[in-house]
Amino acid sequence: MTQYLITGANRGLGLEFVRQLLERGERVIAACRHPGRAGALNRFSGAFPGHLKVLPLDVSEPRSITAFASEVAMLESPIDVLIHNAGMLVNGEEFGKVEAQALSHTFATNTMGPFLLSQALATQLKDGGKVIAISSGLGSIERTQRFGTPSYDISKAALNMAMRLLGHALSERRIAVLALSPGWVRTDMGGENADLEPAQSIGNMLKVIDALAFDEAAIGQFLGNDGKPIPW
Repeated sequence: MTQYLITGANRGLGLEFVRQLLERGERVIAACRHPGRAGALNRFSGAFPGHLKVLPLDVSEPRSITAFASEVAMLESPIDVLIHNAGMLVNGEEFGKVEAQALSHTFATNTMGPFLLSQALATQLKDGGKVIAISSGLGSIERTQRFGTPSYDISKAALNMAMRLLGHALSERRIAVLALSPGWVRTDMGGENADLEPAQSIGNMLKVIDALAFDEAAIGQFLGNDGKPIPW
């Protein structure tokens, strides 16, 4: 069995990652801010005994990251695949009205959190393992053709750089690091008009993750859920 650690696991893409991984027999450490309120996630514990551990984590809070890393270390079970899925998006932002607090909180959740959590869990990552950050095509500078969701877009572009840097930091241990876009998915964040159902997006991304291997020429690459490169 492969051990996965997934953040933001209580709903949307994170919950679907957990479901599909458990159904294929993997072990999962699922992180979310309020495990006691994560009813759907906790029901998986009964359905897949011994395969799921649910732990509290707020990726925007450094103290929470430190406490979480200590709990993971006590499990004495190395992490094969770390998936940074937790994220946030501020709707309705308009030029001239973008607030500093929105930028700061979005950056803390979408960029700073994955970077600091990767550092904190580095000793728990298995050599030859994988670190995946769920990014977005909206983080592509080359593709940007409108002003919209600036806090989100800026944070995802910065996340891509964070993953490239982490890829170099972890290269001696042959840990593959990847920024991966799920596509436009029908979740609370993506909305009901999106192109993909969560099950399809996660199924596609797991194929990319499964096939991923360390390659010095592709450190910290940025791919879509079809496995094709997205321009920076």
